[in-house]
Amino acid sequence: MLKRVHFKPSPLPYILVAPQLIITLVFFIWPASQAIYQSLLVQDAFGLSTQFVWLDNFKELFGDDYYLDTFKRTIFFSSLVAFSSLSISLVLAAMADRVIRASSMYRTLLIWPYAVAPAVAGALWMFMFDPTIGIIAYMLDFLNFEWNHRLSGNHAMALIVFAATWKQISYNFLFFFAGIQAIPHSLIEAAAIDGSGPGRRFWTIIFPLISPTTFFLLVMNLIYAFFETFGIVHAVTKGGPVKATEILVYKVYNDGFIGLDLGGSAAQSVILMGIVIVLTVIQFRYIERRVEY
Repeated sequence: MLKRVHFKPSPLPYILVAPQLIITLVFFIWPASQAIYQSLLVQDAFGLSTQFVWLDNFKELFGDDYYLDTFKRTIFFSSLVAFSSLSISLVLAAMADRVIRASSMYRTLLIWPYAVAPAVAGALWMFMFDPTIGIIAYMLDFLNFEWNHRLSGNHAMALIVFAATWKQISYNFLFFFAGIQAIPHSLIEAAAIDGSGPGRRFWTIIFPLISPTTFFLLVMNLIYAFFETFGIVHAVTKGGPVKATEILVYKVYNDGFIGLDLGGSAAQSVILMGIVIVLTVIQFRYIERRVEY
């Protein structure tokens, strides 16, 4: 006879989950709800009068040609950062898996940039590419290439892409390297015995087996490019020159804290949050079907 086991109600599960729920409520749910409410208001710069305008802030944004251009600029920037950081990290992880001498030092040097704050990373690249004192700018000038990210919008965009990519490489490298290390060496050795070269082994064995890791990093890199590059843009270009590097997350700050358009800034933050949510849902709904587990 099968006996059923009954456990007495215990508050322990609720106690263990409570800290995470409180953090989520305080740092995500509450600010997000406040942003949604603020996006429906128009408030003067001094906060003395507030008017409920429903969706007028959103209508004004989508009727603004410059805001639509910011969309395109952000998509271009995010795509470059995600593709570049993933590609470079994958190559470095594959190389780290083959390094024998000084492998621990090699891996440590690749992980170090992850500990650098975004603003500091931006400042480092800004100094290296400074038109007057930067060592890389000096080398480019020696090659008859005139670099000046303070005057050229294309140069400024390239600079923040370099800085954002460099900052994210370490994060991607950790996951790629862990995924490659988890692959049974017997599979790779069997392919080598059959005569497959290193390139063929990578694309037919290693890369398909780390596709779940690649899918996860694709989502995280796009979210990183949308949200976490504010410090880099603020430290390097401040959205210039002539707003050539003003991406969506920086425009939220610029309109809200500099222009004091609180309602419009909140509406932009809601749109940005919605874009990331929709993008993540689409990736998990459709792209995940092609992932080999």
